[in-house]
Amino acid sequence: MRPFLRLGTLALVLLLLPCAAAARGTIQKVEIRGLEKDEPLAQNVRQALTLNQALGKAQGESRLEYLLIRAEKEARQALEPFGYYSAVVRVEAPRDEQDRITVILHVDKGEPVRVRDWHVEIVGPGGEDRYLQEDLEAFRPRPGDVFDHETYETNKDGITHRLAERGYFDADFMEREVRVTRADNAADIALVWDSGFRYDMGPTTFHQDYFRPGLLEKLVRWEEGSYFHQGKLDRLRESLVKLDYFSVIDIQPLPDEADDDYRVPIDVRLTLARRNIYTAGLSYGTESGAGVRLGLERRYVNNRGHKLNYDLEWAQKRKSGLVQYRIPAFAWLDGWYAVAASAYDEQTDYIDLRNVKLTGSRSGELDWRWTLIASLNALRERWSYDMDRATGERLYAYSTLLYPELSATYVDVDDRLFPRRGFSATATLRAGGGGSDSGFAQLWTGGTWFHGLGEGADRLIVRGEAGTTWTNALMDMPPSLRFFAGGDRSIRGYAWREVGPRVRDDFAKGARHVITGSVEYERYFGDGPWGGAVFVDAGDAFDDTPDIHVGVGLGVRWRSPVGPVRIDIARGLDHPDSQFQIYLSLGAQF
Repeated sequence: MRPFLRLGTLALVLLLLPCAAAARGTIQKVEIRGLEKDEPLAQNVRQALTLNQALGKAQGESRLEYLLIRAEKEARQALEPFGYYSAVVRVEAPRDEQDRITVILHVDKGEPVRVRDWHVEIVGPGGEDRYLQEDLEAFRPRPGDVFDHETYETNKDGITHRLAERGYFDADFMEREVRVTRADNAADIALVWDSGFRYDMGPTTFHQDYFRPGLLEKLVRWEEGSYFHQGKLDRLRESLVKLDYFSVIDIQPLPDEADDDYRVPIDVRLTLARRNIYTAGLSYGTESGAGVRLGLERRYVNNRGHKLNYDLEWAQKRKSGLVQYRIPAFAWLDGWYAVAASAYDEQTDYIDLRNVKLTGSRSGELDWRWTLIASLNALRERWSYDMDRATGERLYAYSTLLYPELSATYVDVDDRLFPRRGFSATATLRAGGGGSDSGFAQLWTGGTWFHGLGEGADRLIVRGEAGTTWTNALMDMPPSLRFFAGGDRSIRGYAWREVGPRVRDDFAKGARHVITGSVEYERYFGDGPWGGAVFVDAGDAFDDTPDIHVGVGLGVRWRSPVGPVRIDIARGLDHPDSQFQIYLSLGAQF
């Protein structure tokens, strides 16, 4: 019996050895192999593993066995949303001499499940809706496509939302089923909506107790009884936001209160914003010196919705003030009638200038891309380029002009705070004459193109401007209406007004034409808000033939919560002894 006893004892020891070796261990790392070319799949598997919670922690035998079995199941389930229902997962857990375990998942995703039978339909009046039909035609996945869960859910939810957006408030599913046959690697989709009747726009009620009745109702651009569309409410919300009267805007359709003709009441609840906005700040410019900026905006002066703005900038060598009064103009376009008075005084190394200006204007938004402004301007300006050598006093020239001006701005970008795709442009046409000191016509255009690079925030920005003046008496025109170049929105590396014709290399006198361009590349670090930029600017302000000046530089970028902040340092390449220029600017570059 003794040999058999020894043999049994040896067998028992051999059986217990693996258990003893695996009694405790620490999971150090998890590797996924077989999905190197499918990072989204690998990432989904990695995030689904309960093993992640055990990293760096000692595990007993039973717990480790449970985690490894669970990892196999979790990995297979993580592949199903991508259409892989027949994946094979093999788990290994080698350990080193210190009982540190590396869990390795060998994944063979297998053949994907593809759509076999496909029945996606809208019955009822919505089935004849052209836009809903386009959504059905674009529905994915279709027969032969891999059955990707995210694609399916996105398209299904998109049609559900479109039904509500277009006024089919009673829409519901008649059939909603996906059958997956693993043996055939096939998925059968049955998805049918009953649209119900389409509702129409009912009466609109504004709940506010300050503005006179009828003022806000002018912003309602639809006829009662016209078909319902969420876009109409979005346009109303956008108009109310731009008024800046309210701190809270809540617009709700009330389909449960619709009448027998399926007309939906629209409920608009508004909370009045604080009346006054005060602004203050310090400023410094290499030409203007140190200064202070003060502002006051009265969002609403009275119950007619009038607005009043005061702005003052007082620096050592440059001073300006503006008072503007605006009256709502909602008759045919969202916009304003405005009357403004401004004064400007500049005594810098580049110019000696002082003017006052009165402006009456009408602005309007043609649509969400186009803004138009028509104005009539009365300008009185004094300037000096020379001194009386006998008396030592300055010799001043004067001009009084009355001229109309038309301006159009186009903005079509993906994000107005930080655009990565799109284009913006502005064109201005003005002309004066008929009793003025000098007759003239002038056209200026400028544009900016944005192009995102890669998946992050990196972007390429291309900017340009061109302007020309038709006149026989350029020097009789006020300098404020002539063209200059240089500065952060023109040619960086040169001071404002530094580029262009000059008087005895002293004062900048302005030019008949201007042309400038810029190419800039912004690179952001990781997913953070900080980045850098490199750029090259070029152009000239000229009378006959351009003498192109070039500036190059580097910049720091910060995507702040209120808009981009840019700090640039640049140097002009046309003068060996030119100084570096530093610029600080805020806001989007439209």
